[in-house]
Amino acid sequence: MSPFPNQHEAPAVTTPFSVLQKQIDFILEIDKLKSVLRKTKPVGLDRYENSAEHSWQVALLALTMAEHAPVKLDLDKVIRMLLIHDLGEIDTGDVIVYAATDNAEREAEELAAMRRICGLLPEQQAAGLVELWQEFEARQSAEARFARAMDRLMPILLNLNRQGQSWRENGVSKQQVVSMAASKVSDGCPLAGEWLLQALDRAEAQGFFGA
Repeated sequence: MSPFPNQHEAPAVTTPFSVLQKQIDFILEIDKLKSVLRKTKPVGLDRYENSAEHSWQVALLALTMAEHAPVKLDLDKVIRMLLIHDLGEIDTGDVIVYAATDNAEREAEELAAMRRICGLLPEQQAAGLVELWQEFEARQSAEARFARAMDRLMPILLNLNRQGQSWRENGVSKQQVVSMAASKVSDGCPLAGEWLLQALDRAEAQGFFGA
């Protein structure tokens, strides 16, 4: 108990070291994303990729393909979105996009996770990252739609190069890929969406999809 009960506690003093320590705590916490396994395997490796690898690769995919976006983008924002978009999976785990889940409940769980994880940061920095994550989820900006397109495209590219590994293992049909993933690619990057529909036709002919 305070020895001065009639006075408010003095606010904590913020120093450069205290800010730095919060940022270090955040960085160490998100290291846990490396342990969150997805359903796809990297090209040439007989193990499942993790969500940290996915976030890195999809950010590079966006950087590589930004010229094909239908409008001029704030590419820095796109890359920042993709680097943080799966941080909530530290608490919730990864769920394949084709799974039958309650999307509203899942999003609420991930938002709570984002607030906890980003809450390790200084307040203003934390609020900015949570807001950026919410923009990605809402898909109401060109940057969010392009980022979501890249997020949906990357695992499809891995499947196309691994004879439909996760599609076959999880019983995913071509129609599911078209309606739940390829449609998002077309929404954010029409050229990639057009290419993808042709690639999925070839994949179907080669038996890449589940029953």
